[in-house]
Amino acid sequence: MMNRMMSLALALTLGLLMAPAQAVVILQYHHVSENTPAATSVTPAQFEQQMAYLVEQQFDVVPLETALRAIRAGEDLPPKTVVITFDDGYRNIADNAHPILRRYGFPYTVFVNLAPIEQGRSNMMDWNTLRSIAREGATIGNHGYAHEHMIRLNPGESQAQWANRIRNSIEQTEAAIQSEVGHSLKALAYPYGEYNQALRALLDEMGYIGIGQHSGAAGPYSSLTALPRYPVAGPYADMDSLRVKMHSLNMPVVAIDGEESELVDRRRPSLTIKLAVEDVRTNQLMCFIQGQGAKTPTWLDDHTFTIQADLPMPAGRSRYNCTAPSRSQSGFYWFSQPWVQANPDGSWPEE
Repeated sequence: MMNRMMSLALALTLGLLMAPAQAVVILQYHHVSENTPAATSVTPAQFEQQMAYLVEQQFDVVPLETALRAIRAGEDLPPKTVVITFDDGYRNIADNAHPILRRYGFPYTVFVNLAPIEQGRSNMMDWNTLRSIAREGATIGNHGYAHEHMIRLNPGESQAQWANRIRNSIEQTEAAIQSEVGHSLKALAYPYGEYNQALRALLDEMGYIGIGQHSGAAGPYSSLTALPRYPVAGPYADMDSLRVKMHSLNMPVVAIDGEESELVDRRRPSLTIKLAVEDVRTNQLMCFIQGQGAKTPTWLDDHTFTIQADLPMPAGRSRYNCTAPSRSQSGFYWFSQPWVQANPDGSWPEE
């Protein structure tokens, strides 16, 4: 990961990053239903509208593995490339989303937890259903064994014990997918979108790609252990805002300092980002602190800015989002930094 950042920084110094890199927008869904929590749901009618928009605007919907291959190789993707993903493996995806996706001929990925399948939970897809949708255009991916908060240590657990437990969660789920469905994507969608540097290092060691729930377009500038996705549910399912996200670009981040997502004694985290700025309208770059509104970044030089919240970030999950228009294209460059932290007493907020 560090070598890749150094290579990008060197390329910037040599003036090799003049052309804007093409990106892929990865959409993240949970439920497609009228009878599930609004905060994690779109209705079938909304989903139909969103898929129709992709067709009308001639987006190229590709399998996740195609996008991951290009990002890993540092290759540009065609303009207007989109990937569709679902987390958790709810049965309403097979009932309501799959027929729409099949009609449009769109590939998609479902990230599943193994424990609910083993328990035979009625609201989750079983292996027969997962095999059926896999035969008709779906890829099944890894979401961990039991949708655990992976960054949290159990009481009395050492760092080594934590690493073994999380490794087993990932490997056990991947082996079951390989056995039952016949493919292995070796990409983990982080449960709750939570990760820290220790978890990212573990995935890198295991040869896995890590996919979050923080906003932004993915591409050559993205980290393979922290790929962004756009959650689509509740207020974020509104087509006006979703259109902007579908046309977003991969923020050309060539170096970053302060990106440890788990905040420990850093309740007002400072983030310093270096960009390849040739196609970025830096004078219009603006950041948004979750719960605190817009904030103008401080530029340290022509390529580097820093951003810090005015107030402490809350316990639980939060974000810094930064956007800037492109000089040559109609979309916005988009970058998101997720944060997660415990309560001051070390306990975690109730989910």
